[in-house]
Amino acid sequence: MGDMMTKRISKGLLAGVAIATAIGGFATPAFAQRDPAYAAARSAGQVGEKMDGYLGIVGASTPELQRLVNDINIKRRAVYAERAKATNATLEEYALTAGCQAILATAPGEKYQAPSGSWETRTSAPPMRDARCP
Repeated sequence: MGDMMTKRISKGLLAGVAIATAIGGFATPAFAQRDPAYAAARSAGQVGEKMDGYLGIVGASTPELQRLVNDINIKRRAVYAERAKATNATLEEYALTAGCQAILATAPGEKYQAPSGSWETRTSAPPMRDARCP
């Protein structure tokens, strides 16, 4: 019974986080989208959206690429923490929901992390998403 209650609460929290995310936008923040280095790395398939809501490096890393990813992820974490608190969710729950939304928002040709942990290239088909995604 306790396990079922936990699942219902988790689904309710994720649904609430999904609504808050939809209203407030997920944290692929505008500051990252305006960064030409981020746009170039994303279109070149050097970075991709991860299931945990953060940006990941696909393949070989360079110090510049690592700095870019670290900077974006620090900013995402700050946004997630603020929004998680506002929605009474944990940071991890909010980040997962944001990751689900970020993966859903990828464009064909962009990289994303599949539930198996492998990096995939988005096609015109819907991306593979974690079963926990709202």
